[in-house]
Amino acid sequence: MNKLLILFSFCFVLSVNAQKSEEENIKNTIIEFFEVFHKQDTVALKKMAKGKVILQSISVNKEGKTIVSESSYNDFVKRIGSIPKESTFEEKLLSYSIQVDGNMANAWTPYEFWYNGKFSHCGVNSFQLVKEDETWKIIYLVDTRRRKNCN
Repeated sequence: MNKLLILFSFCFVLSVNAQKSEEENIKNTIIEFFEVFHKQDTVALKKMAKGKVILQSISVNKEGKTIVSESSYNDFVKRIGSIPKESTFEEKLLSYSIQVDGNMANAWTPYEFWYNGKFSHCGVNSFQLVKEDETWKIIYLVDTRRRKNCN
C-alpha cells in the first residue's frame, strides 16, 4: 500500500510540475506577443497565430449599448503595422490567469492601454491558444474596452 501511495504521489507531482511548465510557456507566448506587438513586427505577429483567427472587442457606446466589433487577425496585423512610428503605444498587462487542458489553453489578462504617454482605456484580453509542434499559437482573441472603472 505504501508503494502505491508513493507512486501516486510521484505521478501527481510530475503532473503538477508539467502543468506549471505549460502555464509558463503560455505566459511567455503572451509576453512575446506583446513584445512584437509593441515593436510593430508584423512578420512575427503573423507567425504567432494559427488558422483564420477572429478578433473581437466588447465595449459600451455613449447610449449604454453593448457593441461587439470584429476583425480578422490579418486586418489587425495591418493596422498595427500602419501606426505611425512617431506614435507610442503600450498595453500593460496587470496579471495572468491561465487554464490548460491538453493542447488547448486560455489566458485571461487584465490590461491598461497607453497611447502617446496618456491613458486610453483598460479591459481584459482573453486569448484562446492551441499547442502545435510544441509551440502555443493564438486561435482566437477577444477583449473588453472601457474608460471607466479602471484600477
